[in-house]
Amino acid sequence: MADERSKSSGTHSTEIAVIREIYDGENAQERFELELERALEAAVPVIVIEPVRLGDETARWIAVGNCLHKTSVLAGLGSVLSGIAFSIFCDNRPYLYTPLGLLSLFCTGLYTASWQFDPCCKYQVEMDTKRLAKLPVNRLKTSSPIVLVRRDDNKRKTLHCTVCVLAVSVTVWRLYIVAFK
Repeated sequence: MADERSKSSGTHSTEIAVIREIYDGENAQERFELELERALEAAVPVIVIEPVRLGDETARWIAVGNCLHKTSVLAGLGSVLSGIAFSIFCDNRPYLYTPLGLLSLFCTGLYTASWQFDPCCKYQVEMDTKRLAKLPVNRLKTSSPIVLVRRDDNKRKTLHCTVCVLAVSVTVWRLYIVAFK
């Protein structure tokens, strides 16, 4: 048993990495974080996180990034649609679409600065019970591990940046028309 604990607490393969919850020293949390970093940088398709604290922190970090992305896209779309609609159907009202365009720009900038280059942004927390059932969870120490699945986010980032640029462009264009009318 002591031999087993002296080994790395994480199990890595090319398809799945398991961050095991084995406390055998003072720096167990730091070791868990280091193993997670290694798995993220190795681009392992599935990462299972047993330590509850690390799993919750990682899931929250991903959720905040997702929230910034969605807020940016929705605010940008709202800015574009309202900017165009107000220019066609009624008086130009920049106080309605300008804040949405600025919110989209702010969220895109924050996401780009904080999340875009983090290897964790390539992962999503798996919630599909059918996919979770296929994982080797019978060998895990915890009953509710956090499972991260690597997903291609290029389309998502392209959408996110395109909508932001479009929102800022429409906002600036409409403000230019109002200023020089």
